[in-house]
Amino acid sequence: MATLKNIALVGASGNIGKIILESLVVSSDFEITVVSRKESKAVFPSGVAVYKSDFSVADLEAVFKGKDAVISALGATAFGEQKKLVDAAISAGVKKFVPSEFSASSQNETVIQLLPLFGQKKELIEYLKTKEADGFNWTGIATAGLLDWGLENGFLQFDIASRTATIWDGGDKSFTLTNEKSLGQSVVSVLQNPEQTKNKYLYVASVETTQREILTALEKATGTEWTIQETTTETQLSVAAKKLTGGDFEGAFILVRATVFGNSPGLNANYVKDTELANDILGLKLESVEETVKSVVNK
Repeated sequence: MATLKNIALVGASGNIGKIILESLVVSSDFEITVVSRKESKAVFPSGVAVYKSDFSVADLEAVFKGKDAVISALGATAFGEQKKLVDAAISAGVKKFVPSEFSASSQNETVIQLLPLFGQKKELIEYLKTKEADGFNWTGIATAGLLDWGLENGFLQFDIASRTATIWDGGDKSFTLTNEKSLGQSVVSVLQNPEQTKNKYLYVASVETTQREILTALEKATGTEWTIQETTTETQLSVAAKKLTGGDFEGAFILVRATVFGNSPGLNANYVKDTELANDILGLKLESVEETVKSVVNK
């Protein structure tokens, strides 16, 4: 099967959607239609078609007609809407659906226990499996956390401006993270290799590292010794629970970090050692932590 060229991207204005859209545009292989909510004020690059939808199945089916693939980059509050996208895609004759994974694996039970919200992702994968048929398939992509993105905005609790870091459980546990460009390239490669990636859940990574290694690279890149705040998985999960009980969504962000940094048994957060990495299939390579850190610090 040749490259899937006519693409609909849903959720293109979100953090993940922006990364995917940029990679699709840069590749120049695709005709891109962004599906946006009618009330959205988001602005997209020139040359990208924008369809304002009411997100009814009928309206989605109309915009999906003639598309080769639908990519969902919907955020946490809209995970439950993805089944509607799948149904509309099938009715419209779409060949491939790429669900909104792009984080910790929804196929891991410890991840689901930490982040029950990801249960909706798991349910969608199960639903997609029931829809496998001639002409329609799916591909899920687990990236774990994002390294360069998470360093730039402080999500990973390394604060470049103040030279401070929060380190979990001593910081020596190994895990994998993915850089923005690799996340985007993984989606491009799935569209370019639809048969090879058909009905598969893929694991990708840019670096295999530890919090201590990231800290060392940051201290080298900034030329300063950083201030460290030590914490534990148990403490962080307790804080997350209190925040969520109080309606503070920051609690969910803590749980996302726990899927990478946490010491919960069975997390399998090191995709190099704990899973079958799909980097070779998608044309991705493991990268240098030090080089990634340097590029972020020097921005």
